[in-house]
Amino acid sequence: MLDSCLAKELMVKRSEPFKRILLKISGEALAGDLGYGIDTDVLKIIAEEIKELSETGVQIGIVIGGGNIFRGIKGATKGMDRASADYMGMLATVLNCLAMQDILEHVGVHTRVLSAIEMKELAEVYIRRKAIRHLEKNRVVIFGAGTGNPYFTTDTTAALRAMECGCEVVLKATKVDGVYDADPLATKNAKRFEDISYIDVLQKGLKVMDSTAISLCMDNQLPIIVFNLHEKGALKKAVKGEKIGTLVR
Repeated sequence: MLDSCLAKELMVKRSEPFKRILLKISGEALAGDLGYGIDTDVLKIIAEEIKELSETGVQIGIVIGGGNIFRGIKGATKGMDRASADYMGMLATVLNCLAMQDILEHVGVHTRVLSAIEMKELAEVYIRRKAIRHLEKNRVVIFGAGTGNPYFTTDTTAALRAMECGCEVVLKATKVDGVYDADPLATKNAKRFEDISYIDVLQKGLKVMDSTAISLCMDNQLPIIVFNLHEKGALKKAVKGEKIGTLVR
């Protein structure tokens, strides 16, 4: 458990608004009630939240998973070569990035998709300095194709891109309103944490982000806020430093 002094420090820091963020969205979130593929109604809701935030001057980077289309690790468990399956998963993330870009452009948000795997007809190649310049021009930058390497998840991509581009926080958008000691959708009396340390997340085996991503954030003092993507206004509240979801630090 966090001692009282550390907990107090976390709450003070949390009250300060963020100027540059990395939003991590799971691929499953884009599927909505369909369970598979892309639900455009869900995309529109997310796009409106991002638009409202972008208009305040907050610089936004986005990493989207590909689990609504193909998850590499699942393919590997069914006999596929892990590297090949992961590359397929990276391509799935690009599909989601292009869908998000299209919706955002329709609502008037300037965007750029940067891919870790070269596909010049669809997206710009990821270059760190180029990504930072887009953010400085208040373009929403959507990072596709993971890290460009197999064996790494989009959680790790989110942590890596956030650190490379000078983001102040990783906002992990989920289906629940924070981090719990058990699955709140399956366990009635699951306890929600308001604040928790990286070490506690790792030691307790909590399913916040994968251990590589948590370790990267811990080593570089990058805070993570876990919140409910489907709660209206939650994204803006998290960025403004309001008490919402769970702070991992």
